[in-house]
Amino acid sequence: MEGRTDMSSPRFTRRALLGSTLSLAIPLPEQGPRRPGGEVPSLWREFTETPFTHQQIPYIGRAGAHRHPCHSRVLDVRHYGAVADGTTDCAPAINRAIAAAGRAGGGTVLIPPGTFRIDDVIRVGHSGVVLRGAGSDRTKLYATRNLTELIGVYGSRYGGDKSSWSWAGGLIWLAPTARWDSLVAAIRAKTWPFEGWTGNRRDEWRQLTTVEPARLGSWTVTVADASRLRPGTLVLLRLADDTGHTLLQHMAGGGPGPEAYYWDDKTKLLSYVPYEWPVRIAHVHGRRVTLERPLPLDLRPEWDPQFTTHVEELTGSGVEGLTLEAVETPQQPHLLDKGYNGVVLQCAYDCWLDDVTVRHVDNGFGLVAASACTLRGTTVSGRGSHHPYFCREGSHDNLVEDFTIEERTVPAPANTQLHGINVEGLSSYNVWSRGDMRMGTFDSHRGLPFANVRTDITVDNNGRHGGDASAGPLFGARFTHWNVRVTNGRAGLMKLDQLAPYSATVGVNTVTEFDQTDVPDFTGALHSRLELYGTTDVVRPRNLYEAQREL
Repeated sequence: MEGRTDMSSPRFTRRALLGSTLSLAIPLPEQGPRRPGGEVPSLWREFTETPFTHQQIPYIGRAGAHRHPCHSRVLDVRHYGAVADGTTDCAPAINRAIAAAGRAGGGTVLIPPGTFRIDDVIRVGHSGVVLRGAGSDRTKLYATRNLTELIGVYGSRYGGDKSSWSWAGGLIWLAPTARWDSLVAAIRAKTWPFEGWTGNRRDEWRQLTTVEPARLGSWTVTVADASRLRPGTLVLLRLADDTGHTLLQHMAGGGPGPEAYYWDDKTKLLSYVPYEWPVRIAHVHGRRVTLERPLPLDLRPEWDPQFTTHVEELTGSGVEGLTLEAVETPQQPHLLDKGYNGVVLQCAYDCWLDDVTVRHVDNGFGLVAASACTLRGTTVSGRGSHHPYFCREGSHDNLVEDFTIEERTVPAPANTQLHGINVEGLSSYNVWSRGDMRMGTFDSHRGLPFANVRTDITVDNNGRHGGDASAGPLFGARFTHWNVRVTNGRAGLMKLDQLAPYSATVGVNTVTEFDQTDVPDFTGALHSRLELYGTTDVVRPRNLYEAQREL
């Protein structure tokens, strides 16, 4: 209607301010926040005025993959020896087809309808390779062995008798070949590795240039030397901390609470620093460099901001249209998983999963040092899992949408634990959207994750969060829970106003504390906002990610 604007699909004008952010001016409803079919909270109005720098709500409109290449080269796994009889080990044939596509510079590897047994890891290690089934209801990979059998025992780099297969690795594993080889070699040598963008010891990088001070939300920065920067190149923005831990304080929103927090004994958290954020260069003009996403944090001289190299990324690769079903075994005691894991994206950028189901797995879908990836139409089903979804080791700007965690098919064995949609380890600007969680919780797993969004999700909140005390706070700043329907009325990790600093809870039905009850990590005022509490599906826009994409 002329003169009226639907806030879930706003009209706007946008202007690029040279060297700064984008300015948005969005018409608001003429008659206040109450609209037919919903209510527009004041937080949304504020956000549209300052979308890249809002104190409580992060800008996540650029989350997810943006490049889905279309390949004319198609390879059928049957031509490499795969047989859909459910008994022949087809892992060698499937991996031969994937390797051939990789050598050719990319391609689509087709797995037709049927059940294909696999007795090894399926590895996508080259960019531009897509593993495509005929649909999750038609193509099944039946996995008979676990990662402990296939690769070896994987201990924790932080000591103890924990199995790192409880949070790492997949029976379908997307990671650059060289990175995967180095990880496997380290595990077999029992030199438990870091798993991210700068190698097993975080030393595989070199400086490209230092970066001048800039503010969170800026799209353009000034560098000392742009001669080694090219449009389209993926670089790491690297931020170190100082002795006063002012970088960690900034991630937590700053102010008296984070200043008073004792950081020095949080040894696991301190091992996650420097913060490493992968981003593509969009434009270079003299010493001015424009990025494809706005800055996630301020850049201050005391944090030595710089663009660096990294291990070779996996990009433009994906898995589509299949089910990975592990042989059904009892779920293992907490943190002793054997590694019947689903699909993992590691050191991957602009990659995706689409219409993929995993069944009877220890851990479902993993993002490990993965950024700008999309998981769409994914489902975790079967006997119950430890982490249905895990997002860790500095994973940023990912999108998980239209996801389902089905109710377990057997009772949970004693001494097991269920988390849910996990985020930890300085991971930031990730989105979980349009979810159906029939079990689990919003597992903020310590390690100071910040600026993450869960929106338009129905959850039977019966899981528990995890995280070692040495990993520090559950939440950094700018967490947002927007339009969340809690079917069992349990508050834990749903309602953030008493837990997360500088964060927002908008459009959550009435919940009460029971079972695992948390206290805030930071003292004093949290500056966290609560709007439209006690409502169900009333907030407009209904989906925060989709509304930001409209901007």
